[in-house]
Amino acid sequence: FLASVYLAKAAKPKLRAVAESAVSLLAGIPSVVYGLVGMLVLVPGIRNAFNLADGSGLLAAIIVLAIMILPSIIKVSMTALEAVPKEYEDASLALGATAEETWFRVSVPAAKSGIAAAVVLGIGRAIGEAMAVMMVAGNVANMPSLFQSVRFLTTGIASGMSYAPEGLQRQALFSIALVLFLFITERGFSCLKHGTARRKKPLKEGCIRLTILLKSLASEELPHISL
Repeated sequence: FLASVYLAKAAKPKLRAVAESAVSLLAGIPSVVYGLVGMLVLVPGIRNAFNLADGSGLLAAIIVLAIMILPSIIKVSMTALEAVPKEYEDASLALGATAEETWFRVSVPAAKSGIAAAVVLGIGRAIGEAMAVMMVAGNVANMPSLFQSVRFLTTGIASGMSYAPEGLQRQALFSIALVLFLFITERGFSCLKHGTARRKKPLKEGCIRLTILLKSLASEELPHISL
Protein backbone atom coordinates (compact mmCIF):
# COMPACT_ATOMS: atom_id res chain seq x y z
CA PHE A 1 0.00 0.00 0.00
CA LEU A 2 2.69 2.50 1.00
CA ALA A 3 4.78 1.48 -2.01
CA SER A 4 1.88 2.16 -4.38
CA VAL A 5 1.19 5.56 -2.76
CA TYR A 6 4.85 6.51 -3.01
CA LEU A 7 5.22 5.42 -6.63
CA ALA A 8 1.95 7.05 -7.72
CA LYS A 9 2.34 10.36 -5.89
CA ALA A 10 5.84 11.06 -4.57
CA ALA A 11 8.41 9.19 -6.66
CA LYS A 12 10.59 11.05 -9.16
CA PRO A 13 9.89 10.28 -12.83
CA LYS A 14 13.10 8.27 -13.39
CA LEU A 15 12.68 6.23 -10.23
CA ARG A 16 9.02 5.70 -10.99
CA ALA A 17 9.76 4.45 -14.52
CA VAL A 18 12.34 1.97 -13.22
CA ALA A 19 10.06 0.82 -10.39
CA GLU A 20 7.06 0.40 -12.72
CA SER A 21 9.16 -1.71 -15.10
CA ALA A 22 10.38 -3.85 -12.20
CA VAL A 23 6.85 -4.29 -10.80
CA SER A 24 5.47 -5.22 -14.21
CA LEU A 25 8.30 -7.72 -14.72
CA LEU A 26 7.73 -9.32 -11.31
CA ALA A 27 3.98 -9.48 -11.91
CA GLY A 28 4.53 -11.37 -15.17
CA ILE A 29 6.86 -14.04 -13.78
CA PRO A 30 5.19 -17.49 -13.75
CA SER A 31 4.34 -18.87 -10.36
CA VAL A 32 6.47 -21.98 -10.90
CA VAL A 33 9.55 -19.72 -11.00
CA TYR A 34 8.63 -18.26 -7.62
CA GLY A 35 8.21 -21.79 -6.32
CA LEU A 36 11.59 -22.86 -7.71
CA VAL A 37 13.39 -19.87 -6.15
CA GLY A 38 11.60 -20.51 -2.88
CA MET A 39 12.58 -24.17 -2.94
CA LEU A 40 16.25 -23.41 -3.69
CA VAL A 41 16.72 -20.29 -1.53
CA LEU A 42 13.91 -19.80 0.98
CA VAL A 43 13.44 -23.39 2.21
CA PRO A 44 17.15 -23.91 3.05
CA GLY A 45 17.25 -20.45 4.65
CA ILE A 46 14.31 -21.27 6.95
CA ARG A 47 15.84 -24.66 7.78
CA ASN A 48 19.15 -23.08 8.79
CA ALA A 49 17.64 -20.06 10.54
CA PHE A 50 15.28 -22.03 12.80
CA ASN A 51 17.37 -25.24 13.04
CA LEU A 52 14.67 -27.44 11.54
CA ALA A 53 14.86 -30.83 9.92
CA ASP A 54 13.05 -29.51 6.84
CA GLY A 55 12.35 -25.91 5.85
CA SER A 56 9.30 -26.77 3.76
CA GLY A 57 6.13 -25.69 5.52
CA LEU A 58 3.47 -23.10 6.03
CA LEU A 59 5.93 -20.26 6.68
CA ALA A 60 7.71 -20.79 3.36
CA ALA A 61 4.39 -20.93 1.52
CA ILE A 62 3.19 -17.70 3.16
CA ILE A 63 6.36 -15.83 2.21
CA VAL A 64 6.33 -17.08 -1.39
CA LEU A 65 2.66 -16.19 -1.87
CA ALA A 66 3.16 -12.72 -0.34
CA ILE A 67 6.08 -11.98 -2.66
CA MET A 68 4.16 -13.37 -5.63
CA ILE A 69 0.99 -11.28 -5.20
CA LEU A 70 2.67 -8.05 -4.07
CA PRO A 71 3.57 -6.76 -7.58
CA SER A 72 -0.01 -7.26 -8.81
CA ILE A 73 -1.46 -5.40 -5.82
CA ILE A 74 1.01 -2.53 -6.25
CA LYS A 75 0.30 -2.21 -9.98
CA VAL A 76 -3.51 -2.13 -9.66
CA SER A 77 -3.35 0.19 -6.62
CA MET A 78 -1.18 2.64 -8.57
CA THR A 79 -3.74 2.65 -11.38
CA ALA A 80 -6.53 3.37 -8.88
CA LEU A 81 -4.59 6.22 -7.25
CA GLU A 82 -3.76 7.77 -10.62
CA ALA A 83 -7.46 7.71 -11.56
CA VAL A 84 -8.41 10.04 -8.67
CA PRO A 85 -9.60 13.39 -10.12
CA LYS A 86 -6.93 16.08 -9.92
CA GLU A 87 -9.53 18.53 -8.62
CA TYR A 88 -9.75 16.64 -5.30
CA GLU A 89 -6.06 17.08 -4.61
CA ASP A 90 -6.01 20.69 -5.83
CA ALA A 91 -8.90 21.60 -3.53
CA SER A 92 -7.21 19.89 -0.58
CA LEU A 93 -3.93 21.73 -1.20
CA ALA A 94 -5.84 25.00 -1.58
CA LEU A 95 -7.33 24.47 1.89
CA GLY A 96 -3.84 24.37 3.35
CA ALA A 97 -3.28 20.64 3.65
CA THR A 98 0.19 19.26 3.09
CA ALA A 99 0.96 16.84 0.30
CA GLU A 100 1.08 13.88 2.69
CA GLU A 101 -2.30 14.81 4.22
CA THR A 102 -3.76 15.11 0.74
CA TRP A 103 -2.48 11.70 -0.28
CA PHE A 104 -3.75 9.82 2.77
CA ARG A 105 -6.93 11.81 3.56
CA VAL A 106 -8.20 12.54 0.05
CA SER A 107 -6.53 10.40 -2.63
CA VAL A 108 -6.48 7.11 -0.77
CA PRO A 109 -10.16 7.27 0.38
CA ALA A 110 -11.18 8.24 -3.15
CA ALA A 111 -9.29 5.23 -4.57
CA LYS A 112 -10.44 2.87 -1.82
CA SER A 113 -12.56 0.72 -4.13
CA GLY A 114 -9.68 0.27 -6.58
CA ILE A 115 -7.26 -0.60 -3.80
CA ALA A 116 -9.77 -3.09 -2.41
CA ALA A 117 -10.09 -4.62 -5.87
CA ALA A 118 -6.30 -4.96 -6.03
CA VAL A 119 -6.25 -6.76 -2.70
CA VAL A 120 -9.10 -9.06 -3.78
CA LEU A 121 -7.29 -9.91 -7.02
CA GLY A 122 -4.09 -10.63 -5.12
CA ILE A 123 -5.86 -12.81 -2.57
CA GLY A 124 -7.69 -14.60 -5.37
CA ARG A 125 -4.40 -15.40 -7.06
CA ALA A 126 -2.91 -16.63 -3.78
CA ILE A 127 -5.93 -18.80 -2.99
CA GLY A 128 -5.93 -20.35 -6.45
CA GLU A 129 -2.18 -20.99 -6.56
CA ALA A 130 -1.05 -24.61 -6.64
CA MET A 131 2.40 -25.13 -8.18
CA ALA A 132 4.41 -22.65 -6.11
CA VAL A 133 2.74 -23.79 -2.92
CA MET A 134 3.28 -27.45 -3.74
CA MET A 135 7.01 -26.85 -4.20
CA VAL A 136 7.63 -25.12 -0.85
CA ALA A 137 4.88 -26.32 1.52
CA GLY A 138 5.88 -29.98 1.70
CA ASN A 139 2.48 -31.22 0.44
CA VAL A 140 1.81 -33.43 3.48
CA ALA A 141 -1.65 -33.62 5.02
CA ASN A 142 -1.02 -32.28 8.55
CA MET A 143 -2.78 -29.92 10.89
CA PRO A 144 -1.68 -26.34 10.01
CA SER A 145 1.53 -25.40 11.81
CA LEU A 146 3.97 -22.63 10.93
CA PHE A 147 7.06 -24.86 10.66
CA GLN A 148 5.36 -28.08 9.58
CA SER A 149 4.63 -29.41 6.11
CA VAL A 150 1.04 -28.77 5.08
CA ARG A 151 -1.24 -29.42 2.12
CA PHE A 152 -3.34 -26.57 0.72
CA LEU A 153 -6.75 -27.05 -0.88
CA THR A 154 -5.38 -26.35 -4.36
CA THR A 155 -2.44 -28.73 -3.95
CA GLY A 156 -4.82 -31.41 -2.73
CA ILE A 157 -6.83 -31.02 -5.94
CA ALA A 158 -3.74 -30.98 -8.17
CA SER A 159 -2.12 -34.00 -6.54
CA GLY A 160 -5.25 -36.12 -6.07
CA MET A 161 -7.24 -35.55 -9.25
CA SER A 162 -4.98 -37.66 -11.47
CA TYR A 163 -5.46 -40.90 -9.55
CA ALA A 164 -8.76 -40.32 -7.71
CA PRO A 165 -11.25 -43.07 -8.61
CA GLU A 166 -14.84 -42.42 -9.47
CA GLY A 167 -16.83 -42.01 -6.32
CA LEU A 168 -16.50 -40.22 -3.02
CA GLN A 169 -12.86 -39.12 -3.36
CA ARG A 170 -13.38 -37.46 -6.73
CA GLN A 171 -16.57 -35.82 -5.47
CA ALA A 172 -14.65 -34.46 -2.48
CA LEU A 173 -12.05 -32.91 -4.81
CA PHE A 174 -14.78 -31.26 -6.88
CA SER A 175 -16.35 -29.97 -3.66
CA ILE A 176 -13.03 -28.37 -2.66
CA ALA A 177 -12.85 -26.66 -6.06
CA LEU A 178 -16.42 -25.43 -5.65
CA VAL A 179 -15.62 -23.93 -2.24
CA LEU A 180 -12.62 -22.08 -3.69
CA PHE A 181 -14.68 -20.82 -6.63
CA LEU A 182 -17.53 -19.57 -4.44
CA PHE A 183 -15.18 -17.82 -2.03
CA ILE A 184 -13.28 -15.96 -4.75
CA THR A 185 -16.50 -15.10 -6.61
CA GLU A 186 -18.14 -13.74 -3.45
CA ARG A 187 -15.12 -11.54 -2.71
CA GLY A 188 -15.09 -10.24 -6.27
CA PHE A 189 -18.82 -9.41 -6.34
CA SER A 190 -18.66 -7.67 -2.96
CA CYS A 191 -15.75 -5.53 -4.17
CA LEU A 192 -17.58 -4.74 -7.43
CA LYS A 193 -20.75 -3.81 -5.54
CA HIS A 194 -18.78 -1.56 -3.22
CA GLY A 195 -17.06 0.19 -6.12
CA THR A 196 -20.34 0.70 -8.01
CA ALA A 197 -21.98 2.23 -4.95
CA ARG A 198 -19.06 4.61 -4.55
CA ARG A 199 -19.23 5.76 -8.18
CA LYS A 200 -22.88 6.80 -7.93
CA LYS A 201 -22.20 9.95 -5.93
CA PRO A 202 -18.59 10.98 -6.55
CA LEU A 203 -19.22 14.70 -6.17
CA LYS A 204 -21.04 14.31 -2.87
CA GLU A 205 -18.29 12.07 -1.51
CA GLY A 206 -15.65 14.56 -2.63
CA CYS A 207 -17.42 17.41 -0.88
CA ILE A 208 -17.82 15.37 2.31
CA ARG A 209 -14.18 14.39 2.23
CA LEU A 210 -13.01 17.96 1.75
CA THR A 211 -15.35 19.17 4.50
CA ILE A 212 -13.89 16.64 6.92
CA LEU A 213 -10.39 17.72 5.95
CA LEU A 214 -11.30 21.39 6.42
CA LYS A 215 -12.69 20.69 9.89
CA SER A 216 -9.60 18.75 10.88
CA LEU A 217 -7.38 21.58 9.70
CA ALA A 218 -9.52 24.17 11.47
CA SER A 219 -9.32 22.24 14.74
CA GLU A 220 -5.53 22.51 14.82
CA GLU A 221 -4.01 25.34 16.82
CA LEU A 222 -3.14 28.37 14.74
CA PRO A 223 -0.57 30.98 15.78
CA HIS A 224 -2.10 34.06 17.39
CA ILE A 225 -1.77 37.17 15.26
CA SER A 226 -2.07 40.48 17.09
CA LEU A 227 -3.22 43.49 15.13
